[in-house]
Amino acid sequence: MNTIPNIQFNSTEGATDIEFLSLSELFSRIDGDLEHDPRQLHRITFFALLIVTEGSGEHQIDLERFRIEKGTVLKIAKGQVHAFRGKLQYKGYLVIFTEDFVLKYFSRSSIELISHLYNYHISDPLVKNCDFNNFFLEQAIAELQNKNTYAQKEIIAKMLELYLLRLERLARSTMTNKLNKEHYPLFLQFKNLVESTYHKTRNVKDYAEQMRISTKHLNQIVQEFTLNTAKTFIDNYVVLEIKRMLFSSNLSIKEIAYAIGFDEVTNFTKFFKKHTGFTPNEYKKNF
Repeated sequence: MNTIPNIQFNSTEGATDIEFLSLSELFSRIDGDLEHDPRQLHRITFFALLIVTEGSGEHQIDLERFRIEKGTVLKIAKGQVHAFRGKLQYKGYLVIFTEDFVLKYFSRSSIELISHLYNYHISDPLVKNCDFNNFFLEQAIAELQNKNTYAQKEIIAKMLELYLLRLERLARSTMTNKLNKEHYPLFLQFKNLVESTYHKTRNVKDYAEQMRISTKHLNQIVQEFTLNTAKTFIDNYVVLEIKRMLFSSNLSIKEIAYAIGFDEVTNFTKFFKKHTGFTPNEYKKNF
């Protein structure tokens, strides 16, 4: 059975929570000692930044492909599915870091501001015209190579935290969304509940009861962050998970239906066609 692999943080240098991977080195190892092929879809259990310093190429996050070139950054969140596509002839770095690293070293206020970390639904993963990439990479790599390791992890963390805040500001300069900090924890709670229990329930009332708020209040919060209702948010996430399984596994339609939480294949097919215009079989054949 071919399913999307979950890739854990596994450093070749013995790092436990953050690493800067040269793309040139990474690409040279694809047909050698890598445990998985990064050209195939894989789900990461950490956070990543794909920073391009030279050349151009293409990268896929979930079901969307992005054109990347010098000065662009792709933000990939924990739990997202991604893959390197096309000719791998560009240069740069893949910066990977764990959730533990974020929670230990980042300030709480920064975590709430950086949408890449826990709220990627409301931001575009691609950031263009980032003119401070080289400065960040040079400073961080120099610190990693510094023989004086006193407070080294803390210094690197603050460099990354500052870089992500500047990246967020650049991304927000083209956005009109105004986030209400007061409601962000509730939205985050809802999002986490959906991602962990979507296969058990798609009922807005069930989620509202777990959060101990009214369905009306939950809808207001979700609309504030996504411009959609809570039901639409839930259904969109379920559709995404179905597409991921159809796209990258050899499971039968019946097996996928049961894995997603449908008791009847007929209802599963109706649900998917309602939201995509295709039956699961049609989608699998066409895409």
